[in-house]
Amino acid sequence: MNITITEKPELTLAGHAAQVPLIYEGVNPHIQQHIESITEEQNHRLTETNDGDPSGILSITYGLDPDAAEGSMLTYLHGVALAEGAQVPEGLDSISVDAGTWAVFASEGPHPEVLQKLWAATATDWFPSNPWRLRPGPTLLRYLSFTGTDATCELWMPVEKDG
Repeated sequence: MNITITEKPELTLAGHAAQVPLIYEGVNPHIQQHIESITEEQNHRLTETNDGDPSGILSITYGLDPDAAEGSMLTYLHGVALAEGAQVPEGLDSISVDAGTWAVFASEGPHPEVLQKLWAATATDWFPSNPWRLRPGPTLLRYLSFTGTDATCELWMPVEKDG
């Protein structure tokens, strides 16, 4: 498992939010429908707004217990990170995330299968064998490249030392 631990200051994430059910396998059609409803102009505006790290359009999920059952409702935010102190542009939803530590897991291969296997492996393999636990906050997915059915991405999970 390719992982990096990094510290980040307080983050503001801004974008277009929707309430969707959690789906563990395959493409979530509710998220896909939400993304398709966002116009090219709105995506361009998000890209221009992005001045924080991690960079790029992010798939952000929050408002869900780590052990949530499939079908549980969560908030999905198609958005970007803003620089510290930046104002959220009018018409965008936003969340503030406390400063802290993030575990960044790399994923590469057929999408969404490889990513979903990685997500499951964090719970079954990585967290049980490492001195970290999830802390409150959203999970971020950053796409680095997408070609055909393959994707290279980073799964950002907020963590803190266990114990």
